[in-house]
Amino acid sequence: MTCGLQHEGAKARAQTRVDRKARERGSSLVEQSFILVFLLTLMFGIIDCGRALYTYHFVSNVAREATRWASVRSGSNCNGVLPGCPASNSNIQGIFSKNISNMGLDKSNLTLTTTWVVPPGVGAAACPGANQNSVGCMVHVDVTYTYTFFFAPFIAAPAITMNSSSEMLITR
Repeated sequence: MTCGLQHEGAKARAQTRVDRKARERGSSLVEQSFILVFLLTLMFGIIDCGRALYTYHFVSNVAREATRWASVRSGSNCNGVLPGCPASNSNIQGIFSKNISNMGLDKSNLTLTTTWVVPPGVGAAACPGANQNSVGCMVHVDVTYTYTFFFAPFIAAPAITMNSSSEMLITR
């Protein structure tokens, strides 16, 4: 007698599992869509942060290269042989704005400012005439770039302002 009851109980449990599976059909698709949205957002966020680091690397490189370029083309080095002599803010902006657009960045978001200053702690005698590109002065380049994330419209991310500056003493 007990064998028949046990069989009927097992049969009822099996029927319940089949009913439950029928009700849960398609639930894995919904769960997968939630996970997929999360993983894609994470992946594209990592890609965008990588682009931001790439941009900052080139912004700081432009500051260093522009300082070096201005230092070489300032003072007594500028004998007319080097192109772009004597160095001026407009020359530097023209050359390095073009270079940054070759790197895949938007040159309209770039601000490049060059100044010639008296070195700190040496007095004005070391630099004959402040704001002139002569021996004993320092060339100072400030570069500012406004970086906008690629997915900013979707996540309401503000633009990031990246700054870099570089100084070099004009020795010749």
